[in-house]
Amino acid sequence: MSPPPVLFILPFLVLVQSSRPSPPQLKTDFYAKTCPRFGKILQDVITDKQMAVPSAAAGVLRLFFHDCVVGGCDASLLLKSPSSSHSSERDHEINRSLPGDAFDVVIRAKTRLELECPGVVSCSDILAEATRDLLTMVGGPFYPVPLGRRDSLAAHADDVQGHIATPTMPLTQIIDIFAARGFSVQEMVTLSGAHTIGFSHCTEFASRIFNFSATQDHDPSMNPSYVDGLRKLCAGYKKDLTLAAFNDPMTAGKFDNAYYVNLQNGFGLLASDQIMASDPRTKPFVDMYAKDGTKFFKDFAKAMEKVGLLDVKTGNQGEVRKRCDTPN
Repeated sequence: MSPPPVLFILPFLVLVQSSRPSPPQLKTDFYAKTCPRFGKILQDVITDKQMAVPSAAAGVLRLFFHDCVVGGCDASLLLKSPSSSHSSERDHEINRSLPGDAFDVVIRAKTRLELECPGVVSCSDILAEATRDLLTMVGGPFYPVPLGRRDSLAAHADDVQGHIATPTMPLTQIIDIFAARGFSVQEMVTLSGAHTIGFSHCTEFASRIFNFSATQDHDPSMNPSYVDGLRKLCAGYKKDLTLAAFNDPMTAGKFDNAYYVNLQNGFGLLASDQIMASDPRTKPFVDMYAKDGTKFFKDFAKAMEKVGLLDVKTGNQGEVRKRCDTPN
């Protein structure tokens, strides 16, 4: 059973001024002459998708981040495995739970854009711009997305390990993963705020609510009433692997700072989230964002700009794929 439908949230735009210089080859108006309707076509595609599948925004955001932190923002994650003996990033265990609807957004946009301006718009640019636009649709901040990325020529599953945090990792290891990509502890806490939308499968947090330890039946950092509700929801999780819960039980589907308030009150769904409310390295930032949603939006926008510039390929690097799931 999938999570219940979420109401579509009309855009609440908070424009954040860019403070981070982009590579000179990247420009927000990169397609102004070569594909002037790029923005309009993309908007039409993602609006239709978000209305039909309200979890699309969270899925695309996750897809974007998982792509960028492994080898850079080059759409390598979109490539299918070329053979049974060579696995691509998307077939790595960590990425197998990425929703098909997220991939579908990029595929639909690419198909429309290839009809409009063939061989011009890269899959990596589609993913970057779609992520920003979908975030604003569910109430998140608006930030500039410089364009002109090129797509990778290959992808390797072996490149994934150690670059993406998992819910059961110790906080120190997660901090180290983010630090390796140039992100501070505060930026890690900021980007974790993406969990204010989307959902997680019961298998990812079942150990916190069932038979937690020899002396405790659930994780004591969780609110007991929250545990009761999750147990009812996830009762059959061993037989039905699709059972899931919203990451933010209070304002599901709306991008806001409620995620941090939830952590303060023991409503963090994943262990890797809840620990941030008590660890002295992260607690000050959790408390700050819980109190000041405007500050969270400003910092989240800046952090997303930084993610979008990770190891981008430009100029003669890479290619503009004709299909997003296979190299030319």
